[in-house]
Amino acid sequence: MAAAALRGRQWRESSAFGRALRLLQRLEEQCGDPRLASSAPSLRDLLPRTAQLLREVAHARRAGGGGGPEGPGGAEDFLVVYLANLEAKSRQVAALLPPRGRKTANDELFREGSRLRRQLAKLTIIFSYMCAELRALFPGGKYCGHTYQITKVLAHTFWRDHCGARCMLPWAEFELLLCICHPVEPGSTTLALRSTIDLTCSGHVSMFEFDIFTRLFQPWPTLLKNWQHLAVNHPGYMAFLTYDEVRARLQTYRDKPGSYIFRPSCTRPGQWAIGFVSSDGNILQTIPLNKPLFQALLEGQKEGFYLYPDGKNHNPDLTELCQMEPYQRIHVSEEQLQLYWAMDSTFELCKICAESNKDVKVKPCGHLLCSRCLATWQRSDSQTCPFCRCKIQGQEAVSIHAFQASATAEDSEDSGDKEEELQQVTPSTPPLPPRLDLPPESLRSKCQLKVAPLALPRLRAPLTLPRFWAEASASLEITSSPQAREGARGPVGETELSPDRGDTEWAKLGQGQPRGLQEPGADS
Repeated sequence: MAAAALRGRQWRESSAFGRALRLLQRLEEQCGDPRLASSAPSLRDLLPRTAQLLREVAHARRAGGGGGPEGPGGAEDFLVVYLANLEAKSRQVAALLPPRGRKTANDELFREGSRLRRQLAKLTIIFSYMCAELRALFPGGKYCGHTYQITKVLAHTFWRDHCGARCMLPWAEFELLLCICHPVEPGSTTLALRSTIDLTCSGHVSMFEFDIFTRLFQPWPTLLKNWQHLAVNHPGYMAFLTYDEVRARLQTYRDKPGSYIFRPSCTRPGQWAIGFVSSDGNILQTIPLNKPLFQALLEGQKEGFYLYPDGKNHNPDLTELCQMEPYQRIHVSEEQLQLYWAMDSTFELCKICAESNKDVKVKPCGHLLCSRCLATWQRSDSQTCPFCRCKIQGQEAVSIHAFQASATAEDSEDSGDKEEELQQVTPSTPPLPPRLDLPPESLRSKCQLKVAPLALPRLRAPLTLPRFWAEASASLEITSSPQAREGARGPVGETELSPDRGDTEWAKLGQGQPRGLQEPGADS
């Protein structure tokens, strides 16, 4: 039975490869019109490259016997989703192009800015992402999703901790996992986030797509805050735009130097491309290197290059994204710790599910719980705190950590100053969940009963009792380095597992132009 099931899977996979290759071959024949030639990405280049990658993957799969038994989210599951999506996108492109053998086509397809031209450009960009995704997860045709390294360390840790060895998962599951670290409001915000992350429009999120998203909207602690400011609210953001379309859009503002728009680079996944009108009326495009986009936009604004997003006079203020706020530290008294220990619990454990750690603070009451419990609670149409029934006016992502007070002789001289500085940014102790086993205060006051206080055993830890602090995920520490730290305890600068090759230095565009990588004809 197992052998028959394996042969069935191999046959279905081989058939899917064959259909995809035949569709790509037909598309190549339909792309013969010279008017379809454009700057990168170009379908005439992408189609044969994608077909060659598919042949390499199919050959490696046959040589390895289909890869053998695999867990969920592995190579087999990925290829099922990928090939079905490739077939669907190929048919959409084929419907726009002239049929094989016909020399004429709808003139609207070749008119810049037309509806058909815009649809073709978007599908071309999707094809470029699909080609890059297949090359990243199957280098040389061999699957590497279980060892794929996401560029940003904290993003890589998040994926491996919550997704394991899987290289792809459905959007609904990914959304729930992302809410563990970065709560997302349901509704239009979730739909907008999905359209940004799901680059291939497959209804799934791969490690490759997550890698691109976390690089574009770095750093990790303020990932969704950066996304909100740069992709949702900023008028200069343009999704699924090609190099030629950026030039065409900025032509309208040739007489307004400082006009600019920005987009994810089509041929350099994970990097931004900024198009702007220079002081002499030329339209230039550049790729900022080794820094977050908001920092590049702020520097360009200061130098007079990025002043009018999409020609509009109002330029959003992005300084909020790089302002340093002290880490929020919540102190827990020794008595409270003993109370948690007496209940065989810990401070950081969510008191609703008793499974996950607290990672969300409810405003304004300040109660802490895990994001999953809060999301479940709010889905029941309840907009009040589950502990005190106070109306929820907001929430803040936090991360609970333990830290030890320094006891070395070298630090003793500065201990007074450090403690004084800590107290300036330390809020009051978080409220404890209400004791449901006790009657209301008003009833207790009427009983006139004197009860001896319960003497809890004084628990002593083998080491100095730890204090706990909550680190607000939206807070960053700004240092003199051009790169902000991703975490409170990491080294200065953002560690990358797989840095971009050749992007370690700035390339000057020339006198009077922002520093970065120039795009003379395309962002390739």
